[in-house]
Amino acid sequence: MSVTVVDESEALHARVRAFVRGGESESFDRLALDLARFQARWSPGYRRLCALRGEPSRADQIPAVPTDAFRLTRVAVHPPELDAARFATSGTTGSDRGVHVLRTLDTYAAVALASGRRALCPPDAKPVVVALARDPGDPGESSLGYMMRLFMRAFDGAERDAWLIDGDEIRRPALEAAVGAARSEGRPLLMLAPAFALAALVERLGPAALRAPHGSRVMQTGGFKGRTHAVDPAALYARVARAFGGAQVIGEYGMTELSSQLYEAEPGVYVPPPWLRVTPVDPVSLVEVPDGEVGLARFVDLANVDSAVAVLTQDQVRRRGSGIELLGRRPGAPARGCSLSIETMLG
Repeated sequence: MSVTVVDESEALHARVRAFVRGGESESFDRLALDLARFQARWSPGYRRLCALRGEPSRADQIPAVPTDAFRLTRVAVHPPELDAARFATSGTTGSDRGVHVLRTLDTYAAVALASGRRALCPPDAKPVVVALARDPGDPGESSLGYMMRLFMRAFDGAERDAWLIDGDEIRRPALEAAVGAARSEGRPLLMLAPAFALAALVERLGPAALRAPHGSRVMQTGGFKGRTHAVDPAALYARVARAFGGAQVIGEYGMTELSSQLYEAEPGVYVPPPWLRVTPVDPVSLVEVPDGEVGLARFVDLANVDSAVAVLTQDQVRRRGSGIELLGRRPGAPARGCSLSIETMLG
């Protein structure tokens, strides 16, 4: 009997989840290369890209799919009728939005919970979890919204009024009720919040403080640059800490085209989990730049089983120890290396 794309996919998802659990001895490179071969076998566009770049022998040689490709074509090994979720990037019109399709959400959930639990949950604590966001639906089209719901269910487990934005309004009574529940139950608060929603909240709170319990944390995500102004990260973190009784603010970095996330280990430095590698590369040659130099962020994400194991972004990063420093989007048109890769994929 011939092996189907689903058969191969299921076996690779199982290997990735075993890698995340730490129960398997296979190397990152071996698993990444097997994923790349699988994707080239079942995706004509990616097969063309691999033919142009040559057969890789290490994970850092795997041809990377530019994030713009997710906006211009379907990046997937399986047909649309097998999609379990379609996560869309932000954009002003439908044509501006990239889409990351997933055949199963099991591996996405496994990696998100593993990273999130380590970064956001105090040891031996079960936090009260709320999100400074609108209810995104289930699974919805927002990968961030889906992750927030995962954290609510896995870390908290209680049925509560957890989505704190309705329309354009912050539901302060619901937030105050969650803080009160955390105090009465002797549990820390975990608030999940995009940066600009967080800035709006502390502005409305003014000098008031909500006295969140000891050990409370705030996950900040989404970046600090908007269309009309920017938010200073250090100032925002300090204001949030004051507003929530000393709560620790932890930055999260992710994108729709990835299944894995990075968390802030020290101010401004984000560390990838063992199943994700980030390399700053030259925008033309796509070759790794020397330590200390700025390059485009190239990701190898083992959890991207059915889409693109290697992803090239327009985000500028610099290596800092075991992590990366985020330096914002590259200005202007897409880098030449990205454009050539997209042209090859589109044929």
